[in-house]
Amino acid sequence: MKKILLPTDFSKNSINAINYAMELFRNETCDFYILNVQKASSFISDDMMVVNSSATIYNTIVDAAKKSISNIIAKIAKKYNNEKHYFESIVDYDNFIDSINQVSEKQQIDLIIMGTKGASGLAKVLFGSNTIKVIQRGNVPVLAIPDDCTFTNIDKIAFTTRFEYLYKIEDLRQLKQMLLLNKSQLYILHAINDDDFAEEISKDIDFFRLNFKDPKFEYLHVDEKKSVCETILEYSKRHDVKMIAMAINKHTFFQRLFNRHTFEDIACTSDIPFLVMKNSEE
Repeated sequence: MKKILLPTDFSKNSINAINYAMELFRNETCDFYILNVQKASSFISDDMMVVNSSATIYNTIVDAAKKSISNIIAKIAKKYNNEKHYFESIVDYDNFIDSINQVSEKQQIDLIIMGTKGASGLAKVLFGSNTIKVIQRGNVPVLAIPDDCTFTNIDKIAFTTRFEYLYKIEDLRQLKQMLLLNKSQLYILHAINDDDFAEEISKDIDFFRLNFKDPKFEYLHVDEKKSVCETILEYSKRHDVKMIAMAINKHTFFQRLFNRHTFEDIACTSDIPFLVMKNSEE
């Protein structure tokens, strides 16, 4: 049984990500953990004035959040009526990323699916600040669902790589499962620059051919007028890619791909989900 963590702040984009998850795993038996993380600062002064003397601010906040999650679960159950899906409500009063990691470890979460928020800078437009934190500091693969993105048949998945380190199949388990789940074609997008080394490229090509069914290799030249991110997004839109995947080794590729100074002036956004995994290779 697959275990999916669905963080929510009850915003439109977080609810959209939950709906995407229901569609994506409609034929899979899953435990969905819907998590809301609260902070004391979220409890406004007007609410504090009406708290019963026998209640605590903490209980009032948590009870309200639990009720909101129960409403979400009720609507999902009615809309999808899927006997393969099970739900658990979790409300935590903690630091956001600490809560994510604690729940992920305790419940042995396989995948986190999060909605995104638009903000300044392409990295924030694509992911949102909380999602960036989970990707950088979390221990579980993250599927980031852009705002207003609706589920469609995922027939093409692109895995982006610079071939800077060798991969391990256990690190790409979620990618392989996503391909099998959707019967997708895998495209390996290699962004070419002057720092590439033929030996590393050759080894990783062999790895993908050995571990994945009929992968297609595409070499994308990154010219001086465009960033790696722009090049990848343009290819993905042009070829109707339905999901982009990557594996990050701590902060190396991720920081270059979504560096704020590089992308803050880019006037493009993506409506393509991003699957981000961690590479254990040091």
